Amino acid sequence: MNIEQLIANYRAAGQGQVFAHWAALSEIERTALAGQAAEIDLAEVDRLNQSLVFKASGGGANLDGLAPAPCTRLPANGGDTAAWAKAKELGETALRAGRVAAFTVAGGQGTRLGYDGPKGTFAVTPLKQKTLFQVFAEKIKAAGLRYGRPLHWFIMTSHANHAETEEFFTTNRHFGLDKGRIHFFRQGRMPAVTFDGKIMLETKSSLALSPDGHGGSLRALDRSGALDLMKAEGVDTLSYFQVDNPLVRCVDAAFIGFHLGAGSEMSSKMVPKAYAEEKVGHFCLQDGRIVVVEYSDMPISMQRETNADGSLRYSAGSIAIHVIDREFARRMANGSDGLALPFHRADKKIATVDAAGRAVKPDKANGVKFEMFVFDAVPSARNSIVIETARGDDFSPVKNAEGVDSPKTCADDQLRQFARWLKGAGAAVETDATGRPRCAVEVSPLFGYDAETFTERWAALSPKPAVTDGLYLE
Repeated sequence: MNIEQLIANYRAAGQGQVFAHWAALSEIERTALAGQAAEIDLAEVDRLNQSLVFKASGGGANLDGLAPAPCTRLPANGGDTAAWAKAKELGETALRAGRVAAFTVAGGQGTRLGYDGPKGTFAVTPLKQKTLFQVFAEKIKAAGLRYGRPLHWFIMTSHANHAETEEFFTTNRHFGLDKGRIHFFRQGRMPAVTFDGKIMLETKSSLALSPDGHGGSLRALDRSGALDLMKAEGVDTLSYFQVDNPLVRCVDAAFIGFHLGAGSEMSSKMVPKAYAEEKVGHFCLQDGRIVVVEYSDMPISMQRETNADGSLRYSAGSIAIHVIDREFARRMANGSDGLALPFHRADKKIATVDAAGRAVKPDKANGVKFEMFVFDAVPSARNSIVIETARGDDFSPVKNAEGVDSPKTCADDQLRQFARWLKGAGAAVETDATGRPRCAVEVSPLFGYDAETFTERWAALSPKPAVTDGLYLE
């Protein structure tokens, strides 16, 4: 690295303040600051300043011509049973051929949960207190055993949790998976800027950097070499999910089959919204393309619109579960064909230093962070489709320490799922009015990771265990 040239480049770009305290830094501090500065694409920062920082807000998302997106419904809600069976068969063929990889976005920390560590290391299951990573690992292992091809698993970490995440997997012997098929790579970072576009320092020797959003996962896949590895391994389809949702089907054959059958470049799962103001994005149709409109961008009056039968008009909720074509991810990452994920502006309170190098902890927003959202890729995808899934089979995130989307609500949802499987297989299970079993039970994904695989294993048990408190099936 040519330090003099780096500093000259920053000064030429009007960002020389980054090195304002250079003379007072130690050699170690200089190396650290220069390394961070070298990460930054100054031309990109300038474009973002021009488009997002210096211009007044345009007033939110474009809602012109918006309509509900078409969705493929579950058979239980009027969907075509034969079409679902065909999709499942197509997806299973792809899994047996080794074309599918799991992809987890796991850059977050457990701060909102009151937990000090990578969120993926947070314990979530009701009986054995397995971590999120262990739940996913067992689901991925079970799918590999079922289809006769072990899956590659790509895990995007952050600079904050990368080393700890890798150490966690090593300590737990990769949960029985082939460590050669687990691939960790870091999410990209973006610098915060002041309202006049100046890159901010967190300390005299470090930039104010933050992750570039879950949309940055596509750039990180490309820059890390993960996409090239997938190509070499014959993987062309990525099953994308976020780390906070232990109910997710990490690889869903029917979902994959619908995606492949439609020739889609990016497909999405949706759940019908539980109520009008539920804080999820909305799948919509605009100018012939599927788009996702965030709940914060859609007026409450629109969210409350109903159909003739009283159901919500904008009912298709986005739950951050996608299937993505490998080469589409590459095109979105490198900007070919004119494709690129847009950055979004977020005004934040950002810890920084003043001109004298003194720490500043603002009490109001003092700068701008930039982030990308993966769902912004949906409108650019050819033949994008939306598939309905049952909330109880795919979505119960752990986001908050208490209340909605908390460890308590998630554990209860897992218990309800286990009870449904047991009842569906003919077992006697006492439940309350919500379907939660009266006793604590747990099913390992290695025993059954969906109703079908559970029923097969349960039928093979002889004698069958009584469903009592503490029952664990593995």
